[in-house]
Amino acid sequence: MESRQILQDYARLLASVDRWFDTCASAAGEAIACRKGCAQCCRGLFDITLLDALLLKEAFDLLPAAVRQPVLAKAQARLLALHKEWPQLRPPYILNLLPHEEWMDTPEDDLTPCPLLDEQGLCLIYEARPLTCRLHGLPHVDVSGEVFAEEWCTLNFVGTDPLEKEELRWHFRQTFLQQLQLMRELTQQLTGYPVHEVDTFIPLALLADFAACDWRALGLQGPPSYPADKV
Repeated sequence: MESRQILQDYARLLASVDRWFDTCASAAGEAIACRKGCAQCCRGLFDITLLDALLLKEAFDLLPAAVRQPVLAKAQARLLALHKEWPQLRPPYILNLLPHEEWMDTPEDDLTPCPLLDEQGLCLIYEARPLTCRLHGLPHVDVSGEVFAEEWCTLNFVGTDPLEKEELRWHFRQTFLQQLQLMRELTQQLTGYPVHEVDTFIPLALLADFAACDWRALGLQGPPSYPADKV
């Protein structure tokens, strides 16, 4: 499958996540504070997949230059700070090329706003935002009852426990497996190996030139398979 088709399939998967969230919001009413325009969680550094990074960068590059320039300045400031900690960080800024323990534990008290927020706190590429942005705020309980994430935004479900609310459950295992399969297909196309994990940070994705990258020279050879029970 060609990379363009893989990204289109991933965009459809993201749209299905939005439909789940909208259904939850309709069912829960005012118990869920999350909505477009709320940017309380859009802070700090968190990893996103290469699938997300490619869609995000694609949408960002379509913005007017006058809009992109201040965003890139913020992203560049982030990169300079990260270089002090990781001098070996180089384009296309793939975190998996660093020691795993170094980038997995990003500071939880980092309140730096996402560079993609405008002056009103709105996301400039909202329709192309990463999967984690779409999932954040609600617990992730599969239709089977399996819990993938038991935390939720403190602005939601104040005084109640949403983990027991069956109307919030969804096909999380199936969705994460689909994401994993698309990642394998994408990295097979780019690197020649079906790598299951290729991550970066949003500020780094904005600065990367993914189209010019020699993916096969990066050394991202990973295991050809990834057990479903690890999802």
